[in-house]
Amino acid sequence: MQVFFELVDEGSESEENLTEEVGCLIETLGEKVEGLEVRSLLSDKYDTSDCFFSLNAGAGGTDAQDWAQMLLRMYTRWFEKKSYQFEIIDQAFGDEAGIKSVTINVKGDFAYGYLKNEIGIHRLVRLSPFNSNNKRQTSFAAVDIMPQIEHDNSDLEIDDKDLRVDTFRASGAGGQHVNKTDSAVRLTHIPTGIVAQSQNSRSQGANKETALAILKSRLAKLMAEQRKDTIKELRGEVKDIAWGSQIRSYVFHPYKLVKDLRTGEETSDVGGVMDGDLDGFIKANLLNNRKVKG
Repeated sequence: MQVFFELVDEGSESEENLTEEVGCLIETLGEKVEGLEVRSLLSDKYDTSDCFFSLNAGAGGTDAQDWAQMLLRMYTRWFEKKSYQFEIIDQAFGDEAGIKSVTINVKGDFAYGYLKNEIGIHRLVRLSPFNSNNKRQTSFAAVDIMPQIEHDNSDLEIDDKDLRVDTFRASGAGGQHVNKTDSAVRLTHIPTGIVAQSQNSRSQGANKETALAILKSRLAKLMAEQRKDTIKELRGEVKDIAWGSQIRSYVFHPYKLVKDLRTGEETSDVGGVMDGDLDGFIKANLLNNRKVKG
């Protein structure tokens, strides 16, 4: 930097190029500092962990299923921006369009720490493309995130008698079968009713292992958050995917605005958000949580 100022003082012919170069360096440094600031807020037990990301369409019928598909695209764009690896483990397609649900294994630095800020109900307001009168429609979808817990965690042993194992044929959009054997696995934890399933692998054993990992992660997350004595008590906190419980509102009509209802963070750049620009919302919520804890 000192050399730069000396060259400027001497009226170097390369002054313009140097100014541009230093400007780029300052911008890069600013981004790194901001990244370190955000990471300093990630100190909870599982923040450094990989995670299971789940999306479920809620109230709104076909519009809600289409909204879930739009959110899936938004989050996969964000995964790509973070250079995260991700794999769809289970996906249920909508009857007419979109998806009913999807579960993704996300791997990367602080994946759970960042994505836990997205847990909750996401509300969309737009002119419905599925309504012949093109009326305004409100749709909902729920995001849930679970840290990926190691299988050898002694606190999360699950008795086989508490599990119901169902197998079925993995299928894709339009009912096309991925294979002709019952390789997909659905696990139901009988005491709580918590369900986890996987159909990504052609191996029933591999799908069962993945489903069990998801189930353990869901139970561990609930136990950590609620700090109750029994898992049955933990299950009572689930909210409806509808009015009154949303964390963020995405308005496409009659104006454009994305607003986080927890922090007040908002932007009119709806297109940018839907292309995965979520860092502003995540940072705002991390800062808000630090204030609450403080």
